[in-house]
Amino acid sequence: MTLGIDYAELAREEARLIILKELSVQANESLSSSMMEPALRVFAIYQERAWIHQQLDWMANMGAIHVTDAGSVKIATLLDAGWAHLRRERFIEGIKKPSALKRGV
Repeated sequence: MTLGIDYAELAREEARLIILKELSVQANESLSSSMMEPALRVFAIYQERAWIHQQLDWMANMGAIHVTDAGSVKIATLLDAGWAHLRRERFIEGIKKPSALKRGV
């Protein structure tokens, strides 16, 4: 019996949110794909760099980030649409919604 849960899609959506959050804390809002691997592992997402590149390309197509090819890695830079998603102003379908901030905390 299956519950009909697409765990692969859930992992992609979670990884995309983690990537946005990681970009948001960088001084230049940019990070290489090789530097994203450890951040994803913290959340038990163990994927090859090619998989991470697929997520970055998808996010670039959605306008959340800009991607620059740099040899065997990709450099991702956060764009306004990515910031809007993190601030919960406009959501991007396919990226997990960030948790709401608690008021008065």
